[in-house]
Amino acid sequence: MKISTKGRYGLTIMIELAKNHGEGPTSLKAIAQANDLSEHYLEQLIAPLRNAGLVRSIRGAYGGYVLALEPSKITAGDVIRVLEGPITLVEGLEDEGPAQRELWIRIRDAIKGVLDQTSLSDLASHSEDSETDGYMFYI
Repeated sequence: MKISTKGRYGLTIMIELAKNHGEGPTSLKAIAQANDLSEHYLEQLIAPLRNAGLVRSIRGAYGGYVLALEPSKITAGDVIRVLEGPITLVEGLEDEGPAQRELWIRIRDAIKGVLDQTSLSDLASHSEDSETDGYMFYI
């Protein structure tokens, strides 16, 4: 399974809405500018999120989008499933041998577990300052 820009940018939209939850609507233009993304592309992604009942649109001069639920009630898995479809690693799992089938199922379940246990509230509260430094490789 590979998460495309649809899933990644859709999650970005939802995290931004979670950060602004309770402060009124947020425009896609503001989200696009803050994350250096295409506003036109974000407009395409917001429709399925609205149709799934995860966001609501607010019309008017100061309109935009708000989360339809509390950020703690929406998981990364909810967003990814709406935009990417079911979480699967291997097609035709029933054709695999028992050892491989068990491996693919365990990996799929681990990914689902992380996505379904991570709420927008968790993601929105994660400070960029708290990120650990990655490894630096020199060649």
